[in-house]
Amino acid sequence: MHSPGLRGATQACFEGCCPNPIFRVLELDQANVKNRSTSSTCRHDFAATTNSSFFPNTQFTNHESIPSLQESFVQFIKAYPKYSETAQVDQIRAHEYVHLSESNHVCLDYIGVGLFSESQSQSQYISTSAIASSSYPPSQKSDCPVFGITYKSVNLKSQLLHGGDGSKLESAIKKRIMDFLKISQNDYSMVFTANRSSAFKLVAESYPFQSSRKLLTVYDHENEALETMINTSEKRGASVMEAEFKWPRLRIHSAKLKKMIVRKKQQQKHRGLFVFPLQSRITGTNYYYQWMIMAQENGWHVLLDACALRPKDMDSFGFSLFHPDFLICSFYKVFGENPTGFGCLFVKKSAVPNLEASTGAGIVSLIPAKQLLRFPEDSSGTDTELEQISKLGTYPDGIDISSSLATSITEQNKQNRNSKEGDQKDAGLKENRLEDSEKGESNEKNKTVDELGSLNFECRCLDQVDSLGLRVISSRGRYLINWLVSALMKLQHPNRLDNASLVRIYGPKVKFDRGPALAFDIYDWKGEKVEPVLVQKLADRSNISLGNAVLNHIWFSEKYEEEKQRVMERNGKEREKKRTKSKKAEPGITVVTIALTFLANFEDVYRLWAFVAQFLDADFVEKERWRYTALNQNTIEV
Repeated sequence: MHSPGLRGATQACFEGCCPNPIFRVLELDQANVKNRSTSSTCRHDFAATTNSSFFPNTQFTNHESIPSLQESFVQFIKAYPKYSETAQVDQIRAHEYVHLSESNHVCLDYIGVGLFSESQSQSQYISTSAIASSSYPPSQKSDCPVFGITYKSVNLKSQLLHGGDGSKLESAIKKRIMDFLKISQNDYSMVFTANRSSAFKLVAESYPFQSSRKLLTVYDHENEALETMINTSEKRGASVMEAEFKWPRLRIHSAKLKKMIVRKKQQQKHRGLFVFPLQSRITGTNYYYQWMIMAQENGWHVLLDACALRPKDMDSFGFSLFHPDFLICSFYKVFGENPTGFGCLFVKKSAVPNLEASTGAGIVSLIPAKQLLRFPEDSSGTDTELEQISKLGTYPDGIDISSSLATSITEQNKQNRNSKEGDQKDAGLKENRLEDSEKGESNEKNKTVDELGSLNFECRCLDQVDSLGLRVISSRGRYLINWLVSALMKLQHPNRLDNASLVRIYGPKVKFDRGPALAFDIYDWKGEKVEPVLVQKLADRSNISLGNAVLNHIWFSEKYEEEKQRVMERNGKEREKKRTKSKKAEPGITVVTIALTFLANFEDVYRLWAFVAQFLDADFVEKERWRYTALNQNTIEV
């Protein structure tokens, strides 16, 4: 699957919107013209093959009649014979992410890139067990994080100018991430943030909106991180503008966006901040990055949101051609587990002097797991120690470090009161064990904090992605997401004269260069929408994790005015609260969402298809309600 950046570099302009396009010279090159023609043919052939190869001229009206996993896979391989060239991904998944098979869980609810493999994190858990063995119940030992975070009370501008590289652990991870993203440390400074929202808020708090007053965003969905930025920016005097997307394909309304970007002669030199994702993390729609070039040519500072990009997409983005002023991305720890991690905010060094002083809330430091657990087991549990513990954060899956450590200390104090003399002997034994453990940390498995900062520091998931390369990752994602789209479109309600589809897909359907995300809704036999939250809950009971979102900023032409009345939904109270003075939350469309990571396989997408097919049974939802009541003596919340 070609990335937005690669596609943009071979297409000089789009809909005549780009003044003085930097790639115009390429259009004069006959070789490039030929390449574009070949690419266009390839994309057309791909779509035709997808639509005709999977059980052609067949509609499925009964969930019991859909082909088996084995039958479907045979058809899938016939349509995409080159899928076998991605078998290395399956080998990595089998050896490094065993928990995905053992848990029988399909994870389709978040997108992005992990840092570590599951097997690597397990070895890290083992390396801390000598320290934590007596202080934690067995059920909590496996939840030991590879690292934790602590908040820093520091000004963003000062941190960028004088913060340095941080600890050796932070320096090692920072270097690995910048190498992975192909970002030069000579051109950009980086800070770790608590999450994606924190990174957006930091920019909003520091950007000079007093002199560059506008904020222009390009998102087809409600977005917590973006709403945080908008609200913060408005409080600092920014004027907010938002791009719109044409129904039904949800492409950018180019004429309107161009009008907002292009500067009139009498307007100030620096217009404001242009916030742009190269891909919708909800619908999978790709956007041309020439929009950012146009914005910079017209006096905008540009923030590139790279959180929705697939692994290795930055390889083809090409920082030699375009340098955004800000770049935000995020990394989680291990795929298939609670996606805790951190956000990354990159600021072009030439843009740092333009920033204003801010509180810097949201900047974090990374703390090795061993440091989190390095509390003597005979600790007296003083107020100072408990205060230190409270600052350490939480484990994955919501386990509170402060609570778990404090509980350990409380239990230890009880033992001290019950048998002081016995505890003194135990304390001596524990001290010896701790000393032995610390001595053992010098070997390869138990690296010290200093060793974590060495060149041997491993982010095995990033290493795996690098070894696979862009072609394998993008091709695999292209085959899986397009097969799923085609399969979902073949589900039709029975006994309907109008051939009513079970599923409505928003944004691109079968398309060569669509992203690995998908937004859809399910409609029952009466044509009524099944609430996405209910679909999400029922999927969870089938061990499938889905997401949900709200599409907005949708523009309807007069041709679709009647359809607009059917599909758009009014504001909910929670959505209404998110907006401040600029405008109230607009009507939107609630949708079910999925995202495929590079580790997704055919069984994952087949299981989702088989789950959705069950809604062809008119009584499926009601049966599930009764089954839930029988098992739990409770009714499912709708």
